[in-house]
Amino acid sequence: MTLHRRALIAAPLALAPLAAGAQGAWPDRPVRLVVPTAGGAGTADTLARILTQELDKRLPHRTVVENRPGANGNVGAVLVARSPADGYTFLWGWAGTLATNPSLFRETGFDPVRDFEPVVLVGNVPNILVVSQQFGPRSLAEFTAYARANPGRINFGSTGNGSSMHLAGELYRQMTNTDMQHVPYSGPAAAVTDLLSNRIQAMFNLVTGALPLIRGGQVVPIAILDDRRAPQLPEVPTTAELGMAGLTFGTWFMVMAPKGTPEPVVNRLNALINEVLADAEARQRMETAGLVLIGGTRPQAAAFLAAELRRHAEVVRASGARVD
Repeated sequence: MTLHRRALIAAPLALAPLAAGAQGAWPDRPVRLVVPTAGGAGTADTLARILTQELDKRLPHRTVVENRPGANGNVGAVLVARSPADGYTFLWGWAGTLATNPSLFRETGFDPVRDFEPVVLVGNVPNILVVSQQFGPRSLAEFTAYARANPGRINFGSTGNGSSMHLAGELYRQMTNTDMQHVPYSGPAAAVTDLLSNRIQAMFNLVTGALPLIRGGQVVPIAILDDRRAPQLPEVPTTAELGMAGLTFGTWFMVMAPKGTPEPVVNRLNALINEVLADAEARQRMETAGLVLIGGTRPQAAAFLAAELRRHAEVVRASGARVD
């Protein structure tokens, strides 16, 4: 299931009239958006803060970011799952926490379907296949041909087992029936250092991480793992364009409410976020930070999450990755 078939054209559906009395009754105090990563750095925190700043323009009270890092987002997700379902605590969830962790961890402490109500799928930061300047292939076809002709000769780096970079590479291996060596690193800097020196030949990096390397001519972009070109790299083709429509992977972001949150509140927040995503200035800010905007209705977000849970489970299972 691709991310963009539920695009912003569906957003007006989310703006349907709310239950009588919902507007004005909520919020009567600040709203908390829990971000399960450290503050001050990273795409997830940056995007969450842009969103809350835009919501502040539309709500009578502030939306406050609360950073709760730990266990690839599990700590923050558990906090929200156990919070009162009163419309004042929400989760800034993403693909790793909501779709990968249930299969990667033996115990997460939460269930993404049982414990949460999807509010809206905000957008996606796609992965991109990049290779070392010293490596030969310059296209997806050449890369795949080399991988098939040289089993085990391509080393691809990631930020760890079960990370987006790892699973994107695993999905590629599964779809092309090729043999590559996965090299996990503790962080992106070490992986990039080895990529630049050709100790590893490839990375399935996030667009946000690869962008400065591509613009600096330090790595070669091969393909965006998506069905729509990234606004920041309009010249780089997508895997869908290159005949591999199923090879899509990225870190998508979804706002979640604790299960049982009043429906008028969830409907209103969905409408407000879709309004933000339709605003030209807000769109530019979020796209500059790396996000491909999506938006849409609550049922679309729920259906997307269900499909991603199945898809990530298959990739994690085939990769053998596990966190006990």
